[in-house]
Amino acid sequence: MKLIVGLGNPGKEYEKTRHNVGFDVIDFFADKQGTSIDKDKFQGLFTKVKIDGEEVMLLKPQKFINLSGDVMRKYADYFKIDEKDILVIHDDLDLETGKIKLKEKSSSGGHNGMKNIEANFKNNEYKQLKIGISNNKESDTKDYVLGKFSKSDRKLIEEAIEISYDIILDFIKLDFNELQNKYNKR
Repeated sequence: MKLIVGLGNPGKEYEKTRHNVGFDVIDFFADKQGTSIDKDKFQGLFTKVKIDGEEVMLLKPQKFINLSGDVMRKYADYFKIDEKDILVIHDDLDLETGKIKLKEKSSSGGHNGMKNIEANFKNNEYKQLKIGISNNKESDTKDYVLGKFSKSDRKLIEEAIEISYDIILDFIKLDFNELQNKYNKR
């Protein structure tokens, strides 16, 4: 089983914010698969889909983003999912808006949600799909990541979300090095 986790904050006030790009990807993927994230367990919303014979779980942790690892750990343990079969999708301040980067055995890069995942898993065997939100050094980081995209930036994010759909499909069937070679060159 593969576990695809989108990071974000629960609640209407956080919808479509920079920090919720992971949730946006999961919602888009589920919608294109003809399902919704409607099951609730361990403070997470999830659903399962079958793709190319592989069972795939889509997860949106429902604790605040800084505690995402607490929820992920419970899912990995309960469903006996190996860390190597986990893809975490999250925003990244160090990438230009809409740029994507696949990483394995990578650090948190200062992302508090990723720090909590590292703390819970005690390793970094899971894979990451980072989606750039740029870095506005002129405003407070917290306010910036919880803010909404401009119209032009939202268009770039929508394109990244569409590419992420293909990345998830390929994550299920390709070796991760192949996946990186295919998508990190964009």
